[in-house]
Order: sequence, then C-alpha cells, then structure tokens
Amino acid sequence: MERTQVAVIGAGPAGLLLGRMLELAGVDAVVLEHRSRAHVEGRIRAGMLEHRTARLLEELGLDERMRRKAAVHHGFEMRFDGKRHQIPMAELTGGCTAVMYSQQEIVTDAIAARIASGLPLEFDVDDVRLEGVDTGTPKVRYRTADGSERVLACDFIAGCDGFHGVSRGAVPDGVLTTYRHDYPFAWLGVLADVPPSTFELIYACHERGFALHSMRSSEVSRFYLQVAPDEDLAGWSDDRIWAELQLRLGTDDGWTLAEGTVTQKSITAMRSFVAEPMQYGRLFLAGDAAHIVPPTAAKGLNLAAADVRLLADALCTWYESGDRSALDAYSDDALRGVWRAQQFSRSMTALLHHDPASPMEWRLQHAELEHVCTSEAAMKDFCDNYVGLPPAGRVHRRA
Repeated sequence: MERTQVAVIGAGPAGLLLGRMLELAGVDAVVLEHRSRAHVEGRIRAGMLEHRTARLLEELGLDERMRRKAAVHHGFEMRFDGKRHQIPMAELTGGCTAVMYSQQEIVTDAIAARIASGLPLEFDVDDVRLEGVDTGTPKVRYRTADGSERVLACDFIAGCDGFHGVSRGAVPDGVLTTYRHDYPFAWLGVLADVPPSTFELIYACHERGFALHSMRSSEVSRFYLQVAPDEDLAGWSDDRIWAELQLRLGTDDGWTLAEGTVTQKSITAMRSFVAEPMQYGRLFLAGDAAHIVPPTAAKGLNLAAADVRLLADALCTWYESGDRSALDAYSDDALRGVWRAQQFSRSMTALLHHDPASPMEWRLQHAELEHVCTSEAAMKDFCDNYVGLPPAGRVHRRA
C-alpha cells in the first residue's frame, strides 16, 4: 500500500491545476488519469479564459507559453440583422479581459510542470475504485499501465475525472440531487487552417441559427454553427460549412470571411447538468464531475478552475491549521458560482440561438439583443457575467 495526502482522480485542467496548487503549498498529491498522456494533451476543448483563470495560471507559474501564444481580447462583437455591434468588455468591467488559450495547451503546460517537479502523475490507469470515502481513511484501488494492482491510501480524494468518470458514482444512492436540461440544438465545431478574419470573438444571431467565429492562433480559426441535435456530420461538406458561415456571419458593410482548409469537424450536444452537494465525506467533486454548462458562454473550463482554487485553499488551510470550516463549506461556496454560471449560460444561449418554431421568441430575442447592444447598463451587466466572478480562495505557498 502506498500513501499520499490527496489522491487526485483525473488529469484534465481541474486535476492538474489542483495538483499544482497543492505542490506550491507543500501538500503531497498523486494524480491518476485513465487516458494516455497523448490523449489528454490532444483533446480539443474550450479556448476562452476568464480574467480570473488567466491570472490563476500566472500565480501558478504556468503562463510562460500563454504569454507568448495567447490572444488577449478587450471586447467582442455581436451581430444580427446584418449589423455589427462592438461590446467594449474591458472598458465596462474595470479592465477585465478574455484570453484565447485552449484547454489542451493548459493541460500540456501543467503536465510538463508536474513532470519537471518529479511528482507522481500516472497515465493509462484502469479499474479505479474509491473506497472508504465516508471514513477518515479513504483508499483508491487501481491498475497501472503495466497491469500492477495498487492501493493508494490518502486523507482526501478529489474527483476531477469529468462527467463520465468514476468519482461521482462513488457517492451512495440518495445522497446527490441532480439537475439536467438538454437543449434542442447542438454545435457543429470546425477547425480550419486560415488566419482569423477578426481580432476578437464574433457572436452572430441569424434566422438560420447561431454562429461563432473564434481563433486558436494567428493561423488557425475556430468556428461553430448551430445545428439540430441529431445532425449527421456526413452531411456537412467543407463547401456547405463555408457557405453557411458566410451567410450567418455576413454583414451589410462589406466584411468578408476568409476561407481555408478544414482540418477537424465535430458535433457537440448542448446540456446543463449539476450534481449537489459537491462533496461526500472525504470525497470532493470538481469541474465536469459535478457540473456541465452549454458552451455558449465558455464557462466550463473556468468553473473547473474556480472549483479547484476553492478546494485547494480549503485543503491547504486544513493541513496548515486543522481548521476544516472551509472544507465543510466547499460545496456551498462552489455551487454559488456554478448556479450563477448556469443561469448566464442559459440566458446567453437563449439570446443567440434561433428556434424556427417560435416566431414570438424570435421577436423577443431581437428586442433583447437591441437592449444589450444599446443600453450601457444592460451591456455592463452582460459583460460582468461574461468575464466571471472575482476569484475566491487564495493560492498557498509553503513557508
């Protein structure tokens, strides 16, 4: 039997950022990941970091490549009825910006830092089982990539292994209350080798559906199109994708969309999910293991970072002083931010996506879009939610 202080299940952003914060505070942790290193470093995921998330990466010393490669946005565009509306986000929020730096880059940076520190990080583990989570001596049983059976004793377990991981399932029946909503549309995501046609994000509301123009680098663009939830990806040729993007993003002032080689296509279902409480005994859930948001407002990665900042603060406080009040309050504290993000994600999704079966809703959307884009008070409220809550929980460092 091996022993550590905190067993972290999952080497996505939540697990790796938690591991880094514990490392800086001198708290021992083992990070276990079911997938291979190549898989987790290659997963295409969210690319927009809230102001607080970018600052957290700086505090953790994981910002060197971000500062070189990321694009900093001080605002964004909304488009409807062929018109462009610039939203001065930083001006309205006291200087808060958004940083375009994709999840796989953060994961790559955090993995490299952990390996450089020589700290335990195991990939390709299988048959992970959490035991004794309601006792003072929890354990994690798992099988390593070479087939060896291991038992890891610990003080606490952090379940950061995503929606389909084992951690949430380790909570006994009847403890969790879950909430779920499936949206009546999905996103067709497109990655293309073409320089972005914009310096900042474009959110477009069109009678044929929502569209988003984003970017991954100065040479790679990312696009999304609203489609039906049962859409067949095979029906979307490159020519059809570009034609639809030109139509939905088009404006009356002659703006043009540059086209290039499509390198990836995928369809993502849109849903909201929350499990509460986010803790049971010595097990604490974070990130997608506890909640999923629709991608419209790009809150998923940012909520995961906010969760583990709170959790790391609570764990470090307990190890430093024996005070477990922050641990006991973790779920309530985290869920306040989760539900606010769920509410904003839902409202932003409703604002920008088109339901052709409801002409009444379409007219109401127009009224709301006009209000958001012309009222400074409404625009500021939107931007305050867009850039996220102020950070909660401090980053501890060993004396």
